[in-house]
Amino acid sequence: PSNTSKATTDAEYESAMHIAETTPLGRYPEQLTYTLGKLSGANNSNLPQGETYENNAYTQILNEILNVQNQDIFEAADNQYDDNVSMVIAQKDLPDVMIVQDMDELQYLVENDMIEDLTDSYNNCMSETIKNIYKSYGSSIMDVVTFDDRIMAIPETNISDGPNLIWLRKDWMDKLGLEAPRTLSDAEEIIRQFIEKDPGNNGVGSTVGLVADTSLCGGCGYSSEYTLDIVFAAYGAFPKQWIKDEDGKVVYGSVQPEAKKALEHIHEMYEEGILDRNFLMRTSSNIIELIVNGQCGSFFGPWWAPNNPLMDAVAADPTAKWEPYLLATEENGSTSYHTQVPYGNFVVVRKGYEHPEIVCKIISVLFDYVRYEDKDNQAIKDYYKLNVDPTARPLAMNVDYNNALQICYGELNHVFSGIRQPDDLNLLEQSYYEACDSYLKNEDNASSEDWAAYTSRITACKILNDARTNKVESLYFGETETMVSDWWHLENLESNTYLKIVTGEADLDEFDSFVDNWYKSGGTTITDEVRRECR
Repeated sequence: PSNTSKATTDAEYESAMHIAETTPLGRYPEQLTYTLGKLSGANNSNLPQGETYENNAYTQILNEILNVQNQDIFEAADNQYDDNVSMVIAQKDLPDVMIVQDMDELQYLVENDMIEDLTDSYNNCMSETIKNIYKSYGSSIMDVVTFDDRIMAIPETNISDGPNLIWLRKDWMDKLGLEAPRTLSDAEEIIRQFIEKDPGNNGVGSTVGLVADTSLCGGCGYSSEYTLDIVFAAYGAFPKQWIKDEDGKVVYGSVQPEAKKALEHIHEMYEEGILDRNFLMRTSSNIIELIVNGQCGSFFGPWWAPNNPLMDAVAADPTAKWEPYLLATEENGSTSYHTQVPYGNFVVVRKGYEHPEIVCKIISVLFDYVRYEDKDNQAIKDYYKLNVDPTARPLAMNVDYNNALQICYGELNHVFSGIRQPDDLNLLEQSYYEACDSYLKNEDNASSEDWAAYTSRITACKILNDARTNKVESLYFGETETMVSDWWHLENLESNTYLKIVTGEADLDEFDSFVDNWYKSGGTTITDEVRRECR
């Protein structure tokens, strides 16, 4: 008889294993430990004390539902992480699972047959909700990870942030009796008065003008904080983007005549000091310091700027009132902005790993089950309130609808206006609702965290939601054959020319020779290649 029971347990085990391998939430019959290359964040990703990347609310829920546990082979942030990834690729010694931040590396891993084909895993083990989330980006996002009709990696999503807002010290504006700005020149006048009339008591002329990142515009990347995209857009210019010109041809925005006009204007802002005269010297931590210390009252940033840097600014000086405004770039009062790259990092699985489906299951648990089913998960709710960074998750990434911002704002708005109940919200929205509600009940003494939640999720999102915007599609985010060898050189050429013109080190006419040079040094070939890709 013992043989029969062994046969039953074997059959049960086989059956459980089969379900685990072919469904999003099926639990493995025994614990599965997978090795992980772990992308970490600053300050242990703000995890509560005592928690680690191998033991926290995220790893616990994955263990509970799927019976899986990560064992981190390395934990590193930013460039150090990239170096580690390059090293394990060079040594052909990959962990079972890791995140790759670079398209080139993904391509290399595919070409050298170092990673698993995830097509079946995606089809069987990705929940319907997650598949719909990916579909909300059109085909653009899955196309990037599909090679010869096979899905070779799982992409992170970049939700659409909408246009940048200008963040201003409203308490300074009130002191000087200034109205809300509607156009770029309104905003410049406000900054001029901040400098000349010194409402921040920094000493006349010591208040720093508009702070800016040396990249000048946001490229296709994720963060466009401290960039001047709105100034460029006011001239119909979209540098660093592949866009359509008036004749419907795909062109590179940085070499178009509109960019020259915008640079002329930015140079004037620099000359007058409306644009920070020392912007070339500043790192982002210097910029944050100026904002937090009240030496600067203006910067361009996305809707999430209250989380970083403004939460610290409000904590340091509770009298500082920071407000967002959307500047019109068109005569008719609307605002033009370019779309962003729709994907971020990529999750890959080592070739030969027995359970490649594990990554789709983890994503289904963290971004579907936890968010939409497991509404009472207090530990995860607390994470959102404590601003625990997404890098605390084993897979340091985010997966959300393209229009997640509007969805969330709409849901919160319905609850605040009494149409819906707080219980109707998903877990993520509930945590924002609780923070916003706690802010509204006690605006004068609210914590900086509650202020940041309300100002980003309600104040800024309401502006974007009600705004008239004109979305200029960025058409290409990949890398063509000639880009592989020549793009870095063209990027340096562009960056140097732009900065020289802005600071007056070169005349405006330098722009024309830059454009000639750009086309001659590979730009013509690259433009042709991009046009072919965009057909």
